[in-house]
This record gives sequence, C-alpha cells and structure tokens, in this order.
Amino acid sequence: MRTFKKVYIEITSVCNLACSFCPPTARTKGLIKVEQFNNILDEIRPYTKYIYLHVKGEPLLHPRIDQLLDAAHEKGFKVNITTNGTLIKKNRKKLLGKPALRQINFSLHSFDGHEGSENREKYLGDILDFVRDSREYNTIISYRLWNLQKDHVSGLAARRNRRTLEILENEYGLDYHIEEKVEPGKGIKIGPHIYLNQDHEFRWPSLLAPEDEGKGFCHALRSQAAILVDGTVVPCCLDGEGVINLGNVHEKNFAEIIEGKRANRIVDGFSRREAVEELCRKCGYRQKFGM
Repeated sequence: MRTFKKVYIEITSVCNLACSFCPPTARTKGLIKVEQFNNILDEIRPYTKYIYLHVKGEPLLHPRIDQLLDAAHEKGFKVNITTNGTLIKKNRKKLLGKPALRQINFSLHSFDGHEGSENREKYLGDILDFVRDSREYNTIISYRLWNLQKDHVSGLAARRNRRTLEILENEYGLDYHIEEKVEPGKGIKIGPHIYLNQDHEFRWPSLLAPEDEGKGFCHALRSQAAILVDGTVVPCCLDGEGVINLGNVHEKNFAEIIEGKRANRIVDGFSRREAVEELCRKCGYRQKFGM
C-alpha cells in the first residue's frame, strides 16, 4: 500500500493578507467543518501520521483550530502549521500545549510581501512571545524568510531582512549575523527546537507559465498528497487551484482516488523522470531534483 510522509489538508482557502508572492485563489472561499475534517482524518489514517494544515489560505483564520488539533490528536496524527503569524496572539490559547502540534512555520516574508504591513517590531514581538511560551512543549519552530531573488537581493529587501534578522539575533543571543551562516534552502538552528530558513522567493506553478520539455522528478503522490478545502484531492501542495483534480474525498474513498488511473499515471511518469501533467511541466520545483 502506498503511504505518505505527509498529507496537506487545507482547512481554509481564505487569507487575511494579499502578498505579492502569493496569487489569490480563484476557487470558492471555504472553511472546513469539524465533521468534514474528522471524516478526512479517518480516510487518510492508513496512509500517514503527519498532516499539514495548509495549501492556500491562513489556517489561523479557522475559528475552531483548537478543535481540529484535538481531533487530530485523538486519531493519532502529528500536525504542522504554516502561518503568516499575524494572528498568533489571538490564537495563542488555542495552540499552546496542544499535543498534536508538532511544528509551526512562520512565513516572516509575509510582512514585507503584504503592502499594508505596519510595525515590524510588534509583528515579530507577538510571534516571539508565543514562541517563548511554546518552549515547554518542545514545539518545533521554523522561521522562514523566502524572499531572496535568483540573482541578488535588492538594497531595500536586504535592509528589511536585516531588521528582521537583527531582532531574531537579539532574541536568541546570537554572536554572528545570520546571513554569514545560512544558505538558501537550508535551515540553521538558532535555539532549542528553533530554526531559521532563507530561500529564494517562491513561485506558484501556473498553467499560464512557460512549459519546458517536462523532464525531472517529483515526490507528488510518493511522499505527499493534498486535500483542498472542498475535498478535492491533488497530487501535491503546489496545486493551489486544484488543476490536477484526482477526485473528491467527500464523494470517493481516499484509497480509490490515489490509486486511480490519473494518479498512477503521474507516479509512473515521474518514475521515468517525465512530467505527464501540463501543470507539472510548468512547475519549477520539479527541477530541484535534477533534470
């Protein structure tokens, strides 16, 4: 039986920011119901122990995030959350001490990616306050700054990043500049259970993007799958518009969907280092694994 290292479950497609690096979804806005979430957990339980509560949207907008975490724990799952961090103060009581919560990724690049952001110190201060209180629960924290450009970092971006990194350096008593040690795509440990990762600006794949010859490899449907807020199953967390619709978990069994003809065709194609789906041929992430 095919199993996955992780399954993404999008609990909302709504976001409270409008970041330049994240195209807004054209899908109907939605919020998963607790009952639907429980049913999905039952469907995927034989296939993974790790779930990630995001594809698009800001997961901390879900008013019952605490109930979702409790449901995940009851069914034996460990949960990772990726958040822009703006709502962390409001949700601290719903998150702290939840046994299912394994890791929180804070997308710090969201602050400068959103045109209306104000008060960097307060934004980071709320996040740091939460992280301090989370230490006793050994929750893994990953700070992300994914705003590097392929050729260089502009002067403005570099100055903004330096202000953010300086706050983190002071918080964790670092005697070096983080830029001196971090490498794009690789994290460094800056405290117990606390990491920082810098990388190039993320680009969502799009059918409007140029297509290449389609060579390469991907872990889609090998180590991961994703379920959008309406129940649509897609091969990976990068199909934010549900282009590669493998079926709906509210209408078919998850097992039937991931063993379907289209799903197997994708897996078999990447076994030959060949992208058989148009969206996959327009996705730069595939090139990370070699052409």
